[in-house]
Amino acid sequence: MSSASPPAAVRQITVDEESAGQRLDNFLIRELKGVPKTHIYRIIRSGEVRRNRGRVGADDRVAAGDVLRIPPIRLSERAQDKAANPAPPREFPVVFEDDAFMAIDKPAGVAVHGGSGVSFGVIEQMRQARPQARLLELVHRLDRETSGLLLIAKKKSALKALQDQFRERETGKTYLTLVKGAWPANLKVLDRPLHKYLLPDGERRVRVTGKDDPDGMHSVTLVRVVGRVAAPAGLPAGQVEGFSLLAVTIKTGRTHQIRVHLSSAGYPIAGDDKYGDFELNRQLTRLGLKRMFLHAWRLRLAHPVTGNPMELQAELPAELQVWARTIQ
Repeated sequence: MSSASPPAAVRQITVDEESAGQRLDNFLIRELKGVPKTHIYRIIRSGEVRRNRGRVGADDRVAAGDVLRIPPIRLSERAQDKAANPAPPREFPVVFEDDAFMAIDKPAGVAVHGGSGVSFGVIEQMRQARPQARLLELVHRLDRETSGLLLIAKKKSALKALQDQFRERETGKTYLTLVKGAWPANLKVLDRPLHKYLLPDGERRVRVTGKDDPDGMHSVTLVRVVGRVAAPAGLPAGQVEGFSLLAVTIKTGRTHQIRVHLSSAGYPIAGDDKYGDFELNRQLTRLGLKRMFLHAWRLRLAHPVTGNPMELQAELPAELQVWARTIQ
């Protein structure tokens, strides 16, 4: 029995004005929804994707009017099942919205997109909830365990403009987090490279590395102490003297950057199940902290159409507010 659908016909796609300037791989990932990224890169490398009848590379930029030849693509049964059983529609709290983009307040525990064992995420649910929308695309990402501001573009031109701002580090992303211990007020900048690696089971991890590591990624985190938080009643005596509520601004957007930088400095995030104090986490869970205390709080950016400066803010969710009562 075949595990794939019958081959489809060759497709011709003409690049529109709003897509001009995008990398070919990113353009095809958005156009060929449901097709695995590995397959998209394979048909590009093999030369089966042609631009204006000529070969084209994954990192080449497409232009308005380009005609792309897309070879017949067969979807596996798993992909067909995914298409036949879409994500349940769901709206999320809206912080800002206009014709160009929207900012939502993502709850913790929800992935931003499907993949890696997750059937669907925010973007798939939003698309089902808004079938009339011409385009909904993630501008950036948040860890599944992190709550707060997440941008979704509603136009390709807005997507490109916003992603350019993130890539050029023209946005200001500030998070609120609660860490174990008394953070030193004079420790304001963490400038240590990060190195990504895989555990034996294939799970992704990140660690601080030396400046001479060729695979180390330049990473800068700015820290400001918002206040001190007393240890809650019920923690074993001497386990922790208290906590610090921090406002953390990242100047680079590396995977797990805040979590690794703070933990490596000796102040792990409360509830962090990858880089945290696991015994303390067990006690905090018993006392009611069921998630990691990391929230995407404020975001400064320029509007992708008007260029006007904006500052968006998503307040701490209720389940974190009860843990953020500062004593000084």
